[in-house]
Amino acid sequence: IFLDKDNSINNLKGFLKLNKDEISELNLESKFSNDQNIKFTIKDNGSEKVTTLYSHQAKPFVDRYEFIKGFEDGDLDFYSIKKDGITKSTLKIDNFKIQEIPVLAKLLTLASLQGIADLLTGEGIRFTDFEMKFSNKDKLMTIEELYAIGPAISILLEGYIQSKKLISLRGTLVPA
Repeated sequence: IFLDKDNSINNLKGFLKLNKDEISELNLESKFSNDQNIKFTIKDNGSEKVTTLYSHQAKPFVDRYEFIKGFEDGDLDFYSIKKDGITKSTLKIDNFKIQEIPVLAKLLTLASLQGIADLLTGEGIRFTDFEMKFSNKDKLMTIEELYAIGPAISILLEGYIQSKKLISLRGTLVPA
């Protein structure tokens, strides 16, 4: 199965249960060509819906967002609970690189020796941890906490995104 033009998975196994045209239970497992795992689950008990996605390769999922360029490596862990019209989620990505980052972030990475080394090699800025806790209700996404930690730069943000209207984020971006 092709996830996009560059990434595919093999030996997809699992099951799906429907209840009134809605997924009540889903469990899918597969492997990438290098034998790394991917697993996707949904469990709906009527009062809440729990969705999980774990992938040893984050790239096929992160590349779908146009504002992130040059993403490499990393594994992805997503957990979400939807109850009473509100979805609370946690997204974690570990051990990844981003090649194209905003100019301000590039300038701040120059304040550390590791940041200079990362930029000069052309491989991108490395991060060991990324975690984002957020909630969605209607067209409003509230970011309770977003942090990314790396040897050259660290980021801590919070704020909200109102679909197609307003983005309000505040936080800290510092060289490590």
